[in-house]
Parts: sequence; C-alpha cells; structure tokens
Amino acid sequence: MIKVKNELQDLQKQIELWARDYGLDFFETIFELIDAKHLNEIAAYGGFPTRYPHWRFGMIYDSLSKGYEYGLQKIYELVINNDPCYAYLMNSNTSVDQKIVIAHVYAHCDFFKNNQYFKNTHRKMVDEMANHASRIRHTGEGMGFEEVENFIDLCLSLENLIDVHAPLRKENDILGFLIEKAPLEDWQREIMIMLRQEAYYFLPQAQTKIMNEGWASFWHSKILTEKALKDVDIVDFADHHAATLATQPGQINPYKLGIEIFRDIEERWNKGHYGKEYEECEDIEFKKKWDKKLGKGLEKIFQVRKLYNDVTFIDEFLTPELCEKLKLFVYAYNKRNGTYEIIDRDVKKVKDKLLFSLTNFGQPMIAVTDRNFEGKGELLLTHAHMGVDLKLLEAKETLERIQKIWKQPVCLETIINGEKRLLIFDGKEHREKAL
Repeated sequence: MIKVKNELQDLQKQIELWARDYGLDFFETIFELIDAKHLNEIAAYGGFPTRYPHWRFGMIYDSLSKGYEYGLQKIYELVINNDPCYAYLMNSNTSVDQKIVIAHVYAHCDFFKNNQYFKNTHRKMVDEMANHASRIRHTGEGMGFEEVENFIDLCLSLENLIDVHAPLRKENDILGFLIEKAPLEDWQREIMIMLRQEAYYFLPQAQTKIMNEGWASFWHSKILTEKALKDVDIVDFADHHAATLATQPGQINPYKLGIEIFRDIEERWNKGHYGKEYEECEDIEFKKKWDKKLGKGLEKIFQVRKLYNDVTFIDEFLTPELCEKLKLFVYAYNKRNGTYEIIDRDVKKVKDKLLFSLTNFGQPMIAVTDRNFEGKGELLLTHAHMGVDLKLLEAKETLERIQKIWKQPVCLETIINGEKRLLIFDGKEHREKAL
C-alpha cells in the first residue's frame, strides 16, 4: 500500500476543504492507494486487514476476486469507521472516479462521526481488531486451531442474535446472555465476547445502509457538480453516477433511494412543503406552485443525518409522491413471461413491505424468556411472530447451535400455521408440541 500522493493528494486536500465548507464534519481521513487484489483482500476482512484468520474470509475473497475478474463487480472504495478514518482507493480508478470516491468517502466519514447510531461504536476498532486477532491466534496455539475455528464457526452462526436496539438488554441479546450464563470455558467466553463486540460494531452500518449511502451519494454529487468537475469530466461523471444509482424492478438500490429521499427533504424544507398549513391545503395546483423560499433544506438534512436510522428515515420521509416518482410498487415475479410485474401500487403497502424488510433486517426477533424452563434447566426462547412463520429448517439449526453452547435442551415458542407451537432440541433429536 502507498499513501495517496502527487496530484491525487492535492485533489484530496481540495475536496476535503470543499466538504468542510459545506458543513461536513469528520475525523482525520487517511487514504491509501492499492490495487484490486489488495482491495478485495481488505474487503473480505470487512475492511480490517489485521483481522483474525478464518475460512469464511477466504470464501468472501474468492467471490470478490472472481466477480472482479469476470467483470461482474468492482469495489471503487472502502472506508472504515474509526478515528482516524481509513479509506482505500483502487489505483486503476479513472480521475473522475477518484473525485467521486474521495467526496463519497468524506460524506461517509461525516455520517460515522455524527449519526447517533454510531455514537457508541469503538473509534479505535482498527487497533481492537488487531488485538482480537492476536488473542485468537494465541488461543489457537494453546487449544488447537481446529477446535478454536470450530467454536468461531458456532459463534458466527449466532452473531445476528444480538439486540439491535439496546446492547445492555440481555433478554433480546442472546449472545450476551450466553456469555454470562452458559457453561463456557474461559477461552470460549473470551472469544464470544470479542465476536459479540465486533457484531455490535458493525450493527449501525446495517441499521443505516440506505441513509449512509444516500448521504454519501448526495454529497459526492453536490461537490463534484458544483466544485470539482472540469468540462471534460461531465460526461464520464454522469455515466458513472447513473450506474451507481441504477435500479431494477423488485430491488432496492440504497444509493438511489437514499439520495432521492435526502434531495426530496432538501427541496420540501426549502419550499415549505411541510407542516399543518401545507398538509391541509386541498388545492392541488396551488400546492404544486407552493414555495415559501424558506431555505431550510440543508439545515434539515443535517438534522436528519444526525437523528435517524433507515427504519425511521423511510417511515417519516418516504412520501406518496416520492414513491410514485421512484416507481416504488409491490412487485412479483411472473414465471410465465419471466418478468417482474406490479401487483400493488398502494403506498402504505409499499412502505410496510419495505419497513418489514428493514426491521431487524428482516430476520426473526427472538428473545430469552426463561433459563430454567419448567424447572429443568432448559432454555426457553420466544419468537415475536410478526405475521411470518419461521423457516423451520433454519429454526432447528439455530436451536442446535445454541444447545451446543447451553448444553441443556433448548426450546423455542413460536406460531406455525396459526397455532402456538414449542420447538425443542435436546442435543439428540428435535421434537415439537402444541401449546
């Protein structure tokens, strides 16, 4: 790796000044220029090249490398939430791409520093990840690398069983509960603590994917079109920017959805398209011309950037008009003609479907209910049924993994086909009974 230098370094400094002039506020950001191979390696480790060794990172690298080799995907940039922030640029990027990426990175860094869902993240995680790797390697030397890797596999299969709302509430934080209450060996508990910490570090990135990418796209577009582009750059920028925001029926592009909502907020608050007076106006033609010239758009989007996550962002600011503009409908795949077709245009259903996919990332919400179920030392979990039944195969696999750690039978209360059921795994066989 080499630090960005020469004309690219000058460009970086200039874009940083423009970004700060617009009001973006970020930690020191260190850029490194690397080739595609090294960028894929770092991306495979989640952005942390000093992370602990594990076979899954190799699988991710293999997938990324093949995607790049076959021209199916390309990583233009990678930025790490840390103080200082670290960002990686691909050395084969064009000049226009580097301008886009640098501006995009500074906006991400502003989001990391200021969004409330990142406020409790470890700001020295680069060092912490290296520390985790060292401790895990040391444990492997003492306990045997195969045994340690197998336990890491088990922990990683359960890493989504954390509380997305409050890390200190153990009922919904099954990993945290197992750390405190399960009969673990000291080395196992230490590894689980480290992996749980990493899971919580990455959590806000998953909670704000649409906002974060939308925010970065909003600012790279503004900085480039208003400041950084030369006349010869315009066509290339338009082409690359359009590719970033491209969407297909039945899919959500977080870059596109995020930037359009932020742009809509900016326009509405500039013109005064909000509040009781505006909402109660029934003259459609008058509302189209409504412009109080308040100029509060930028102030509002900075406020939104600070306080919201994807769920609250979509819930509050995805308007019926914006749904229509972005063609956000409920789609279904038609097997007869091999295309996606609109099956519902109802805005509420569109938002409900989108919000459901974002709430807990579309994963089942499971909590610890009783650690001494029926006085037998069994662990009782409860599934918060939200209208969608569990996938039984996946539920049974989860019970098997938890049971390996808990050592006693593990039970899961859920609803299947409208009936309350109790799924049980005792370490040998699965059982199911009605409640």
